[in-house]
Amino acid sequence: MKKLILAIAFIGMGSFAMAQQTNTTPQEREAKRAEFQQKRAQKEQEHIDQMQKDLNLNQSQVAQIKALQEKRKAEMKAEFDKNKEVRQARMEEMKAKRAQMDADMKKILTPTQYDKWQADRQAKMEQRRVAMKDRGMKGGKMMKKPMTTAAPEAN
Repeated sequence: MKKLILAIAFIGMGSFAMAQQTNTTPQEREAKRAEFQQKRAQKEQEHIDQMQKDLNLNQSQVAQIKALQEKRKAEMKAEFDKNKEVRQARMEEMKAKRAQMDADMKKILTPTQYDKWQADRQAKMEQRRVAMKDRGMKGGKMMKKPMTTAAPEAN
């Protein structure tokens, strides 16, 4: 019985601790960003080294592959920047629709019902946020799908 009560208490405390939000300063965000970029560069270098070992690449080939990867990164960044305005416009449009729905719901519901609806909506949003975090992150690292080498299907 004691073990059950302790287990419930630990789960409750763990849930409470996970629900706490941390406010990070801009300096902390910059430090995390720099750390992430450093780790990404290290992984890219490890990938190149592994390719060099597996494929027996010479230095010229390694240099060409690095240049190709840098070109691809620059293209992806340009594409991301190009689509930034479109994403921003969509977000603004969705905010306007959400505000309109709130106004319409406020007209339909009583003040008590509206407050309860808002609270329920906030709780569901928090649940989704936690679920997304749990799905995308595990142990502080992004989860990767295992790479499989499937043979092409014969028809």
